[in-house]
Amino acid sequence: MGKKTPLFEVYAESGAKTIDFGGWDLPVQFSGIKEEHEAVRTRAGIFDVSHMGEIEVTGPETLEFLQYVMTNDVKKVKDGRCQYTAVCYETGGTVDDLVWYKRSDESALLVVNAANEAKDFEWLLKHSKDFNVQVSNVSSHYAQIALQGPLANQIAQRLSETDLKEIRFFSFKEGVTFANASVLISRTGYTGEDGFEIYCNPNDASHIWKTCLSEGEEEGIQPCGLGARDTLRFEATLPLYGQELSSNISPVEAGIGFAVKTDVDSRFIGKDVLARQKEDGPLRKSVGIEMIDKGIPRHGYAVSHQGMDIGEVTSGTQSPTLGKNIGLALIDQKYASEGTEVEVQIRKKTVRAKVVQTPFYKKA
Repeated sequence: MGKKTPLFEVYAESGAKTIDFGGWDLPVQFSGIKEEHEAVRTRAGIFDVSHMGEIEVTGPETLEFLQYVMTNDVKKVKDGRCQYTAVCYETGGTVDDLVWYKRSDESALLVVNAANEAKDFEWLLKHSKDFNVQVSNVSSHYAQIALQGPLANQIAQRLSETDLKEIRFFSFKEGVTFANASVLISRTGYTGEDGFEIYCNPNDASHIWKTCLSEGEEEGIQPCGLGARDTLRFEATLPLYGQELSSNISPVEAGIGFAVKTDVDSRFIGKDVLARQKEDGPLRKSVGIEMIDKGIPRHGYAVSHQGMDIGEVTSGTQSPTLGKNIGLALIDQKYASEGTEVEVQIRKKTVRAKVVQTPFYKKA
């Protein structure tokens, strides 16, 4: 049996269908992926993301250490703000992509991918030896609930006396009373919509989950599983570790070069390789593809150009919002310009597709 989040018991009441995800028993869907996806795009949805890992870095050299292990420019982040970044190997391949929360110059909370939690913690510990910092895995201290969608703000606001409008995109506040519990709340998410991620004591998770669902009833809030989380992040072209990013795929290749600041006066791990990729252009590039012929591109399917192998699909689905069969593919950069026709190998059939602009979806 996999690990269970503090909300596992609540799923049964909501009729969730669970699957094993990176060693966790998590809901893949409640009412249905398309229905949940549409709820988040048009109204509001709530996700249990308690499986995510939390790692704390504290001490006088917190910022110097983070600048050394992360690709983004740590120094420009103000207290109370979050930043998206990557942690890389010397080769430029990705250890993980993550969001970190700056509490102060001497305290940071890193939110990492569930499947990478142990590996990330080891990596940070190993590289922290020359810095005056303490690295702690505090994942068990937190449950995490994501409330996402255009109506998320009005539902959340009724559950808190804090003016949530003051929490701007990629900002957070701690010690906020929400549904009568003390939480850290940030205006972040993985859906391409407005919304919040709520970090709470695991003992408060069930109460917060149920309160959000009953409070958002008239707005048509839906409990959502990993299936909709994946189609939503995919349409917004947000990378998934293990697909768009991996130890063999750099952030520059994956299209998140904006989180790699090679012009900053700092020596972060992997900088030389990533600086070269940014300067010369990477040999491979992540692109959006849209199917011309029938068929859905799936992770791992080969992509070719006039019969020559040029890469593979990293993610793909029938987009619930656009109603099109689309994918993300990591291909030879010579064929990465918009409009280029490529072929996708779907089982034994070669199917035509074309390179299109991303993100596939942007909220109005």
